[in-house]
Amino acid sequence: MKLTEPRQVYVQIWKKLTGQKATANHAVELLAKRFCTQGSSQETTVLLVDELDLLWTQKQDIMYNLFDWPTHKDARLVVLTIANTMDLPERIMMNRVSSRLGLTRMSFQPYTHSQLQQILVSRLKHLKAFEDDAIQLVARKVAALSGDARRCLDICRRATEICEFSYQKPDSPGLVTVAHLLKAVDEMVSSSYITAIKNSSVLEQSFLRAILAEFRRSGLEEATFQQVYRQHVALCRMEGLPYPTMSETMAVCCHLGSCRLLLVEPSRNDLLLRVRLNVSQDDVLYALKDE
Repeated sequence: MKLTEPRQVYVQIWKKLTGQKATANHAVELLAKRFCTQGSSQETTVLLVDELDLLWTQKQDIMYNLFDWPTHKDARLVVLTIANTMDLPERIMMNRVSSRLGLTRMSFQPYTHSQLQQILVSRLKHLKAFEDDAIQLVARKVAALSGDARRCLDICRRATEICEFSYQKPDSPGLVTVAHLLKAVDEMVSSSYITAIKNSSVLEQSFLRAILAEFRRSGLEEATFQQVYRQHVALCRMEGLPYPTMSETMAVCCHLGSCRLLLVEPSRNDLLLRVRLNVSQDDVLYALKDE
């Protein structure tokens, strides 16, 4: 579900429940009436909120409402939330918001090498394309680096391409070997872009996270500097980093552009400057994962 701004969550929830359209202001009133008025709701609603981090606002009123509604006696509402930040309540939530949370919290660990190997085997069960040792190798490599199943599949995909190019005949029966996978791992893990992101400053890494957050919010792969700046300020507050000025953030944006990590609109240096990533979002996420 794509939201243009956090308050649109009210619009989407109301539409899913009733099929009716309403403005954000009207939708929050209707939802409050539904969940806070005795006898207004006859059936239990289970609300799953993904990417809770993106609903953060300075007043935190959206988070407060989502967690306050289930506390009412006749709400018949269960709210389950998912966030990328494991300590989100302690890090950013006001006391009035965190006090509304339930006591159940589950932390999901990265995949282990055996789990990654099982995922790969299930994907390849009808196709004998990889040597057994090769599958085990890539699973162990990725588990040691990040535990990201998507990264594992990306490496296998690249290893398959390398294998195809290594044989002269298109119909050659050759399998993807350990050597092919090692080359793919070296390409993807040692990418100059990934190295540059890992070695960038804290403020630059925060700006890249802000770009990813804005892309997720809008569903697009391009944003204006102003849109990213709003996300950047919010993330810096969440991380407890010094509040960045507009000029400091513009300097960060321009530097990332000069490093070719970003594609920025030429001959423009204002709020409407258009920004795109010059590297895949997965690579940015991978490079920033342990930073």
